[in-house]
Amino acid sequence: MKQNQMNAKKIVTLAMLAAVAFVVMYLSKLVFRPFAVAGFLTFDLKDVIIAIAGFIFGPLSAFFVSVVVSLIEMVTVSDTGLIGFLMNVLSTCAFACVASAIYSKKRDMAGAVLGLLCGLVAMTAVMLLWNYLITPLYMKVTREQVAAMLLPVFMPFNLVKAAMNAAVTLLLYKPLVGALRKARLLPETAGGGKGSVKLGVILPALFVLVTSILLVLVLSGHL
Repeated sequence: MKQNQMNAKKIVTLAMLAAVAFVVMYLSKLVFRPFAVAGFLTFDLKDVIIAIAGFIFGPLSAFFVSVVVSLIEMVTVSDTGLIGFLMNVLSTCAFACVASAIYSKKRDMAGAVLGLLCGLVAMTAVMLLWNYLITPLYMKVTREQVAAMLLPVFMPFNLVKAAMNAAVTLLLYKPLVGALRKARLLPETAGGGKGSVKLGVILPALFVLVTSILLVLVLSGHL
């Protein structure tokens, strides 16, 4: 009976995190739409919530939340169809699943930072490959034209997007886990993240976040 209650709470928590991730995605698109790169690459922060889901429950949960949020996005606010769905899942899973897989092996701040850094690298590399393969179909341009955009456009976009999501994840993970525990959706032993966020984490994360925002302005031509 107790195990069933824990499973039910996990499902409820993941569903709630998926809903929050969708709202964050929607609001991010509204905020960052004027700062799109190359006219179609838009920054958003939904990977923060998906990475946190992975940190709490593991990389498989991050994958499921990513698929659900990307599917809802596809049928509600997106105009890119299955291609956009595929790219969303690939991007988010490369970041959140890699980060949470590493964190699941080393559940402390060093593991979180290492996981997020590896997620940043994985997401950038994966999206370089898949933009090279898929973007010609989406944009109706030649593969040579897309190849010319990989380093000056796609690589900095994905690096900045992943860095921004990593910084916000570090800032929000412990407070969010604490809130879920107070709501009795998580037991005290679940999710790690005990205690408050230390100043030694807050300051570097804020520095990365501010730097990322400035780079968003630069990449979008607003600075």
